[in-house]
Amino acid sequence: MTTFIDQDFLLSTAIARKLYHEVAANLPIVDYHSHLPQGEIASRKVFRNLADLWLGGDHYKWRLMRTCGVSEDFITGDQSDEAKFRAFCKVLPLAIGNPIHHWSHLELRRLFGIELNINAANAGAIWETANAKLAGMDTWAFLEQAGVEIACTTDDPADDLMQHDEIAKSALKTRVLPAFRPDRAMRINRDDFPQYLAHLGDVAGVAIHSFAELVTALTRRVAYFHARGARISDHAVDTVLPATVPTAQQLEDLFARRIAGQLLNEAEVGQYLSGLLAQIGKEYARHDWAMCLHIGAQRNNNRRMLARLGPDTGYDSMSDLSISAGLAALLDALDSDDTLPRTMLFCLNPAMNDVLSTMIGNFQDGSVAGKIQFGPAWWFNDHKEGNLQQLIGLANHGVLGTFVGMVTDSRSFASYPRHDYFRRLLCRQFGLWVEGGEYPADLDALAQIVRGICYDNAKQYFKL
Repeated sequence: MTTFIDQDFLLSTAIARKLYHEVAANLPIVDYHSHLPQGEIASRKVFRNLADLWLGGDHYKWRLMRTCGVSEDFITGDQSDEAKFRAFCKVLPLAIGNPIHHWSHLELRRLFGIELNINAANAGAIWETANAKLAGMDTWAFLEQAGVEIACTTDDPADDLMQHDEIAKSALKTRVLPAFRPDRAMRINRDDFPQYLAHLGDVAGVAIHSFAELVTALTRRVAYFHARGARISDHAVDTVLPATVPTAQQLEDLFARRIAGQLLNEAEVGQYLSGLLAQIGKEYARHDWAMCLHIGAQRNNNRRMLARLGPDTGYDSMSDLSISAGLAALLDALDSDDTLPRTMLFCLNPAMNDVLSTMIGNFQDGSVAGKIQFGPAWWFNDHKEGNLQQLIGLANHGVLGTFVGMVTDSRSFASYPRHDYFRRLLCRQFGLWVEGGEYPADLDALAQIVRGICYDNAKQYFKL
């Protein structure tokens, strides 16, 4: 009988085992999209215990615990850290097939050398052993132990990036780079949108009273970020984009109405988003950045819990919005002026896999291998079947050997074993193709593809 998470976990063929152990396993990590708090890196935070590391801010685990009937006081409430940890251990065995079950065990093994199964009976021993080791670990230790060569955070355009400057001057082996995430400039209907414009304008040295002035402010901040190592932007696309990119006058009219206090309807929000991406995308192209579009989240569905806990607390889900026409119009508008930057399309809903994996072929121009990327399985797709479906979809419609690999998309310093999980699944799929007679047993060619997807391609694509 196969042992639970042994050295050949997920590696079902001899080819898979060879590719993983000899090629993939020890490659450095390029984590080009994460939500790691740069302040915790700069300060070399030491976590007070395993609950602080594992459960603090981890809405994946919070959602699982709620589903198992754990009350909120053991999740985000005032119960002790140990009580919260024990509550998690008690219910995790119910989550058979859920990636959190695999990830949590991989993290125990890789980070702490603990091979106990996570359950109520072992909770005490895990708590004591992990906490003893955590006392001698800080955020730098997690990055360096995992072999993270580059980690990109997500940063607001108004951020002064001073903590990034501190990190850059430090002795940390991992390069920690900012990434440009202008969510607050994109979410035009937020209550605090006018206040944010005033703040952004102060930082950028621009009084923002028009759409054109907003673009000017963001353009200045792109240059500021670029000087500090940023090479990637990131955008949430959670609304339907129009089939035609709006004109400059239409955008000014929408902006003026919002500044006057009027909220826009859903179609108008889509117009604003499309127009802003079309304008700022040109600046990304000028700086030779990559633009990442995260498509298909339906956020903050539970109004009661949003009011109680705030956003990013486990009440988001997949959307079934129709995106293809508006996305094609946006990419075409940029391409028509030869200002389309390298672009990654991430989809949250697997029903969109074929849509996006075929969309990327419309705008490849031979200038860069895989200029337009179908991004890795993301958020609710980041599980065994989701990763395999993404790989197979890209292989079906594109060129898998140009893929830039996976990201943690995580706020947790413990999440880097997810790269190990992905690499095992990648090698698993390659082994199945070879054993099925669908690809030659050319180990040199296979190894080159594996190295590319796990490491080389990201370095080259993002110019890091």
